[in-house]
Amino acid sequence: MLNYKRYKRSPVIDHPERRWPDKQINKAPVWVSVDLRDGNQALVEPMVVSEKIEMFKKLVELGFKEIEIGFPASSQIEFDFLRELVDKKLIPSDVVVQVLSQCREDQIERTFESIQGIPKAIVHIYNSTSTLQRDVVFNKSKEEIKQLAVDGTLMVKERALKFPGEIVLEYSPESFTGTEPEYACEVCNAVTEAWEATPDNKVIINLPATVEMTTPNVYADIIEWENEHLDRRDSVILSVHPHNDRGTGVAATELAMLAGAERVEGTLFGNGERTGNVDILNIAYNMFSQGIDPELNIENINDIIDMYEKCTKMKIDPRHPYAGKLVFTAFSGSHQDAISKGIKAMMERHPDVWEVPYLTIDPADIGREYEPIVRINSQSGKGGVAFVMDSYFGFKLPKGMHKEFANVIQGISEKQGEVAPKEIMEAFRETYLNKKEPIHFRKLQVVDLSDDTDTEHDTQVTVQYTDHGLQKEFTATGNGPIDAVKRGLSEELGINIKIVDYEEHALTGGSNAQAAAYIHMLSVDDNHITYGVGVSSNITRASVRAMFSAVNRLFGERFDAEHSRQNQ
Repeated sequence: MLNYKRYKRSPVIDHPERRWPDKQINKAPVWVSVDLRDGNQALVEPMVVSEKIEMFKKLVELGFKEIEIGFPASSQIEFDFLRELVDKKLIPSDVVVQVLSQCREDQIERTFESIQGIPKAIVHIYNSTSTLQRDVVFNKSKEEIKQLAVDGTLMVKERALKFPGEIVLEYSPESFTGTEPEYACEVCNAVTEAWEATPDNKVIINLPATVEMTTPNVYADIIEWENEHLDRRDSVILSVHPHNDRGTGVAATELAMLAGAERVEGTLFGNGERTGNVDILNIAYNMFSQGIDPELNIENINDIIDMYEKCTKMKIDPRHPYAGKLVFTAFSGSHQDAISKGIKAMMERHPDVWEVPYLTIDPADIGREYEPIVRINSQSGKGGVAFVMDSYFGFKLPKGMHKEFANVIQGISEKQGEVAPKEIMEAFRETYLNKKEPIHFRKLQVVDLSDDTDTEHDTQVTVQYTDHGLQKEFTATGNGPIDAVKRGLSEELGINIKIVDYEEHALTGGSNAQAAAYIHMLSVDDNHITYGVGVSSNITRASVRAMFSAVNRLFGERFDAEHSRQNQ
């Protein structure tokens, strides 16, 4: 049995005046990518300089205006990467790079060496403030921990005065979620005071969920409380840096934005320590799905995935929100049917907004294709098979035919699992289009007998066909080609059949257009019923082929048995 008594609940704050639940997200925050620092340090195989440059260029292309590029004081490769960005002039004028440092003089000095030549940079300093780390890691008092933050701020301030460009200070009380809110606020206020923050010289106060310790609503409460109690609030940019230890990083971030966060630090697809940083793309696509401009260039998710997987050597999970290969795929029969009908309604109605069951956004809007939306396995239903036949191959199966053909595919899927579209089409050919034996239609001649369309028998047909390879012919009349052929088949073959329904449509456009015809045929004597399908550039010929297809499906085994007896 799990020893749950070893663990204690994280404390919550008393914040009954909370206002964030009544708010809505209306605009994008300032997005900050930390892929090159927080994301990189979590990789099994950290990126080399060339890979970092490739990712940096992609982040710029995506529209990130603030990018944390590393911890240049921590290693030579981090330092060299930053210098290469500077020396090769790879940092656009509208992009601000961010560098991380502990509140230590040697690290801050090395950090300022690394950013020489950059017109504007964010220097991000941090020290842990949590009750646990104060005790077991640093063995320092509250005052001593606060002084570390103040000393680090003053060291940055001293060097910023001599720096030829602009320096923006960012301070993070690391392990903020394990810190008493009042104490975290006290430390942050000490930092803004030491920096002498003003509306023209703002400081970024970044409140990280370094470890996600409780439910998103508690994080939102604390962010809102801090937002209301920080000194010099008009001189502060309130930022958050959530992780995903409880699997609710996205929710915590969205609620924190409601609570006053103006800036979000995270990574592409949520890469980061342990279960990862918050997934910026997830939040951005969530906003997009609500009709809000995410202010990132994320129209082609496949390009982002390709770069990410190449540089990080990690794979996107097939169920990853928006990015996974299966997230816009339906196997369930009822889901497939609803998606098929929803897309059809969109095509017919041309509404201003996207509304399709089970698809929160149009996959095409983010560079995904429609082809994988419906995939067929043993859980699929008639609607899914019909959707594949229509979207892949242009066959708009009559509604009554959906179940009949779906049963064919169900039998295949129960044996082998998923059935690919090309296998579905091959089964369709074998079941309907190639059902040409033992009665094989060869040639048709149609003659109009009268200009009076009310005449019962105004059309004469002459049909040439083979019966088990033997050439035969019949002539019959009716009130149209289909009726005439039906009468001729009944008399010639000794079968009692009825045409229950008939549908047709064009398969392709242009002068060489193909038509598909569907005949729903009943064997009157035993009430067996089935569909036949025919394709031709001539719609009448397609209809006759569909009739022969249906006849062979209904009576083929009987004809074969009779032929076998006659030849014994």
